Amino acid sequence: MFLPLSRCMSPASFRPRDFPWRRSFASIELDKICELASSNLRFGSGATSEVGDDLAFLKAKKVLVVTDDTVMKLPPMQVLQESLQRAGIDFEVYSQVRVEPNDVSFQHAIQYFQERKYDAVVALGGGSVIDTAKCANLYAKYPPSDFYDYVNPPLGKGIPVPGELPPLIAIPTTAGTGSETTGVAIFDDTPTKSKTGIANRKLKPTLGIVDPDNTKSLPSSVATFSGLDVLCHAIESYTALPFNQRPRPSSPVHRPAYQGSNPISDVWSLFALETTAKYLRRAALADPEDEEARTKMLIASSAAGMGFGNAGVHLCHGMSYAIASQVKQESTGNRPLFKPEGYDSADHILVPHGLSVIVNAPSVFSFTGISNPDRHANCARILKQARTSDGTIYFPKPSPDTGRWLADEIRYLMDDLNVPVGLKPFGYELDDIPSLVEGTLPQHRVTKLSPRPVGRKELEDLFLSVYNEE
Repeated sequence: MFLPLSRCMSPASFRPRDFPWRRSFASIELDKICELASSNLRFGSGATSEVGDDLAFLKAKKVLVVTDDTVMKLPPMQVLQESLQRAGIDFEVYSQVRVEPNDVSFQHAIQYFQERKYDAVVALGGGSVIDTAKCANLYAKYPPSDFYDYVNPPLGKGIPVPGELPPLIAIPTTAGTGSETTGVAIFDDTPTKSKTGIANRKLKPTLGIVDPDNTKSLPSSVATFSGLDVLCHAIESYTALPFNQRPRPSSPVHRPAYQGSNPISDVWSLFALETTAKYLRRAALADPEDEEARTKMLIASSAAGMGFGNAGVHLCHGMSYAIASQVKQESTGNRPLFKPEGYDSADHILVPHGLSVIVNAPSVFSFTGISNPDRHANCARILKQARTSDGTIYFPKPSPDTGRWLADEIRYLMDDLNVPVGLKPFGYELDDIPSLVEGTLPQHRVTKLSPRPVGRKELEDLFLSVYNEE
């Protein structure tokens, strides 16, 4: 249950012209340009069976296939292997990807790649698999002097990728991360207990294979959490700091992959939101016979990837990285360890990525709504239209409370999907909030795209708000 908007207090006044963050770049030249970078995509049932022909066309002689222990045993892997064999492609399989990869698992994959000669990569799996393949492909081709050279600042140096990479074909088996479209690879940084990543347009796959057959065996909980990741990708990218409120880069090569909300990304983000709002409740049932819902969610995932892959995400994701990387590995007090259904093969305690993101969403959008009431209201309307069956809705005009209306719509969806709320289900206590804040502060790549600036105090308040969700 949650406190409805009708019982929430409204801000006393609303004067956007007084917002200090709108003047924060007053003396800096702002960017006027945005761009779209995305992988080529091939969509359709059975598309996985064509990958062997693609690699033959690329004249690939030795291919590394990246997957995990679960997907290794599923039908999509058999389809892929048969396709490679028909085309006469020599391949090896690396199946030791860690669910929610970290710096250690990345470096294990990197070493595997560096010890072998190959000329193409195929990644079959969820975001963890695809991100691991991106990273290993980069580090094997252009070994840096230090692991953190390519990693996003402030944890790393953020050195640009120096050249083209061997072809990478990404085949998602979940409808969530959209990693088949983006130049981003995310991992847990164990020394700092935070998440970070590598972001560069040259990391994006050469081809993404969007094949609905590959999500037939998706468990209900995985379909739910990955679908909620799509939802947040769409809303965060649409409500992010606009691209023309960001400083102009010194050259096009230094324009960040995450540019801020922009007219091109808006198209993809809104389509992804509308599709997710309409089909996620059905897809979460994980009925293998409901091909329409599975197909629509897979399309929404890729569309959201094209949206956030160029606009970026902000606080829901920025805060989620600390939640996921600091989850309790041992039981403390009276709280049992969090063990989500559908992730039995994981050898460690984890918070599924989409879940670690969505728990922040009501508090985040209540906070950011005042920055752009129109955009937050538009998102809330889309969610409410999908929720109401009679097709008629009443929705107030945008106001300072719009963020709370959006937050309530997200709570309705979470309640319908029986999703845990707040931080307590993961074993967190109030005295963990300072550590969660510390884990979020380095996430400049995303936190600086918040339409309202945040520092330590704002993050403390946001985590406290998330903690208090019931």
